[in-house]
Amino acid sequence: MSRPENVLSGIGRRSADAASASGRTASRDTWRIATFGVPPLLLLAPLLLLLGVFYAYPVLAMMWRSIAEPHVTTAHYQALFSSPIYMLIFWITARIGLVTTVAALVLGYPVAYLLARLPRTKANLLLIAVLLPFWTSILVRTYAWMVLLGRDGIINQALRAIGVTQYPLRLLNTTFAVDLAMTHVLLPFMILPLYATLRGIDPALLKAAASLGAPPAATFRQVLLPLSLPGVFAGSLLVFILAIGFFITPALVGGPRDLMISMLIQQQVELLNWPFASALAVVLLAIALGSFAVLSKALGVERLFGRMA
Repeated sequence: MSRPENVLSGIGRRSADAASASGRTASRDTWRIATFGVPPLLLLAPLLLLLGVFYAYPVLAMMWRSIAEPHVTTAHYQALFSSPIYMLIFWITARIGLVTTVAALVLGYPVAYLLARLPRTKANLLLIAVLLPFWTSILVRTYAWMVLLGRDGIINQALRAIGVTQYPLRLLNTTFAVDLAMTHVLLPFMILPLYATLRGIDPALLKAAASLGAPPAATFRQVLLPLSLPGVFAGSLLVFILAIGFFITPALVGGPRDLMISMLIQQQVELLNWPFASALAVVLLAIALGSFAVLSKALGVERLFGRMA
């Protein structure tokens, strides 16, 4: 390399280093201004303390109790996984969670798509309707379903009035009632992530696909659905994890065949069988974490969340 080129190269490197140093300095100054000069770790201290005392410590204590009482043993887990009854309860819990998730996705996707394509003012009004159930307790909404599905409830009265049946149907305390009520309760948790993702999709992409001759079904399958997968993933994961841990709704509208893990934990707590209840809670936590791991492996959670951002 000739001497002038060496000089120019050195000047370029020094300029790049100076620009980088200036950028780092500006970033530190901006951070100090944004945090009012308080160290970042000190700002996080209250949150970390709260999580440590009221979340991390109880979870760790629960895990330890599941293997340490009355002495260090894995007998509780052995009894759990060796019993066909408990395995059936695991299957019931997973089935209800999957049915609720699929039903919420099927019902929530069209609503989210409609909200995403409406003008902002109209979409905000409809969002209020979607968020309206959050203003009432889950217990109140569950009792409302009990009134609707009871033997003398509104649905049975309407069916008898129009001549569909002469006798009241058994709708309450059934698996159907559990799936229906839980889908209603968890539907907003599916709609909101889907809406956030669909709102960020450029409508010009759909118009471009249509202008190239793609029918609506092909446009949805090849353009809209792949771009909306981050919302599908986030909503499905959120609904499934919430569903497998539900207690109030299946306990009130379900029957003996709809016993879920959360209800079994409550029974063991009433019997003061704390170690076995802790083992059940640990398994429920493992199912939730395993569901996240499986979906992230299958769908590429890093890529999906990166696209959402």
